[in-house]
Amino acid sequence: MDWSKGYSASYYLGVVDPDTWRDIDRIEITDGNITKSNSGLRESADVTCVNYSIGRELWVRVWLDAAQGSGTEHVALFTGIACSPSVEIDGNRQTHPMECYSVLKPAQDVLLQRGWYAPANANGANLVKNLLSVSPAPVVVDGLSPTLTHSIVSEDGESNLTMADKILTAINWRLRIEGDGTIHVCPKASSSSATFDALENDIIEPQVTLEHDWYECPNVFRAVLGELSAIAKDEDPNSFLSTVSRGREVWKEETSCALSDGETIAEYAARRLREEQSYAVSVSYSRRYQPDVTVTDLVRLHHPAQGLEGTFGVISQGIELGNGARVSEKVSM
Repeated sequence: MDWSKGYSASYYLGVVDPDTWRDIDRIEITDGNITKSNSGLRESADVTCVNYSIGRELWVRVWLDAAQGSGTEHVALFTGIACSPSVEIDGNRQTHPMECYSVLKPAQDVLLQRGWYAPANANGANLVKNLLSVSPAPVVVDGLSPTLTHSIVSEDGESNLTMADKILTAINWRLRIEGDGTIHVCPKASSSSATFDALENDIIEPQVTLEHDWYECPNVFRAVLGELSAIAKDEDPNSFLSTVSRGREVWKEETSCALSDGETIAEYAARRLREEQSYAVSVSYSRRYQPDVTVTDLVRLHHPAQGLEGTFGVISQGIELGNGARVSEKVSM
């Protein structure tokens, strides 16, 4: 299939066996939407079923069946835990809104033992994999992980998921969740997963919103780790966020720093300053669905007429379970 061209789309829910991670039943749905972000549970879905009610939690998978001429695709869009807390009755017709939570939900619901810590020199990705293994979803480590420079001690109310996020920040890696629910612990993206071009792959709708949300972006970052501290400043006259360009200092401080392997406190402060400034330009648009592009991936945009040029990181997605699986996407440079 050529995803840049038109196609017909239909959807259904597959009931997933948590032991084999395969579909064992099918539920018909009428509509729904999927929301993805780069923090917390990362994903959720809301779907509507007709004359179908569940009295317990189910693992489900949202499937897209796309057809284009003689070509077809069977694509998993989302996998997670579903419940149906309400019912809407219109005469003899009942519809059941179904709320679906990410495969990370079991890791969010488990609290760490008091005093648990991630030890220095431990393999960061393996620690994250172990923490997320309370979910039946497959967890895969992609590549050779950095080790932790310092121990990370759990705080009160620390869950497996929040600790995993702290370790990911320390090693500068990410989580990437596939539509079938597989969790990848992997380095941050270094190349584009897709190019959206005005001529070659023109799937972005004309209405585009550009946001320059730089007002609260810092130009001074102070990192504190025990008795150590370091300050990074952006004093580049060519940077519009710098102390020179703005004529004032905008500070941000972090007191629970998690350094990656071989990273000094000064290097950490410089890295975090760059990260905090990375949301200066964001773009929101809608486009046709294309597989293999999800949150935390990179996309290349080449739409000069709309002022879109360069490589952007995907920070949120919304997928509408309707004609063509329309995607509302927000990216940042």
